Amino acid sequence: MGAQRLYAAVAAGGFRRYATYRAATAAGVFTNTVFGLILVYTYRALWDEKPHLGGYDQAQAVTYVWLGQAFLSTLAIGGGGVEDELMERIRTGDVAIDLYRPVDLQLWWLAADLGRAFFQLLGRGLVPFLFGALCFPLHLPSDPRVWAAFLLSVLLAMLVGFGIRYLVALSAFWLLDGTGVVQMAWLLGFFCSGMLLPLNVFPGALGEVVRALPWSSLLQAPADLLLGHGEPLPTYLFQAAWAVVLLGAGRLVQSAATRRVVVQGG
Repeated sequence: MGAQRLYAAVAAGGFRRYATYRAATAAGVFTNTVFGLILVYTYRALWDEKPHLGGYDQAQAVTYVWLGQAFLSTLAIGGGGVEDELMERIRTGDVAIDLYRPVDLQLWWLAADLGRAFFQLLGRGLVPFLFGALCFPLHLPSDPRVWAAFLLSVLLAMLVGFGIRYLVALSAFWLLDGTGVVQMAWLLGFFCSGMLLPLNVFPGALGEVVRALPWSSLLQAPADLLLGHGEPLPTYLFQAAWAVVLLGAGRLVQSAATRRVVVQGG
C-alpha cells in the first residue's frame, strides 16, 4: 500500500506540475483547435470525393480528427512527454540519483507520465473536442457503455505510449545526443498512429502492417471503439499485449543500461 500511495503521489505531482503552465496550455488549446479546423476541412473535401472512405462516413471522419487533436498531447505522439526530462537526466548523470532512490525507476516515470497525460487530456484535449462537437456534426454515441469502453482503451493507449517513449529515452544511455532517435520516433508516431489519416484508409499490405504495430493502439484503437468499428475485448487484448511487450522490453533495456553503461557526467 505504501508503494501504491507513493506512485499515486508522483502521478498527482505530475498532474499539478503541468497544471501550473496555464499560458502554455491555453496556447496548446488554440493550436490544436486551429489544426483541427484545417484537418476537418481537408477531411471533408476528401470524404466528399470518396464517401465512406475507410468505412467511415463524414461525421465519423470529422470525429476522428478531433479525437486526434485531443490525443496529440495526451499521448505525446509528437513528443513532449516525460521522456525529454529523463533523457536530459541521463545525459547529465542526474539519473544516478534516481537509481539510488528506493523506488522503481520505470514505475516512477510511468506514474509521472500518467499524471501528465491526464492533465493534457482534460486541460488541452477536452476543449478542442468540445469545440468540434459544437461546430460540426460528430458521431457521438448515446450508450454510456461505449464511452466507458472508449475511456478504458484510452488508459491502455497511455501505457503503450509510455512504453514506446521510455525505450526512446533509454537510448540516451548509449548515445550522447538522442535527438535523432526522438525525431524518428516522432515521425513514426505521426504516420503509424493514424494522426495524419486513419489507418483504415491505408491500402493492402501497408494497412495490415501499420495496424499491427504498437502505434495503432494510440489513436486508431480507441477511435474505432468510439466510432463503432471495433470490439472492446479484441481491442483491449491487442493494446494490453503491446503494453506488456514494450514495458517488459523497457525493463530489460533499463537493466542492461544500469549494469553496463557508465552514466554520462558521473
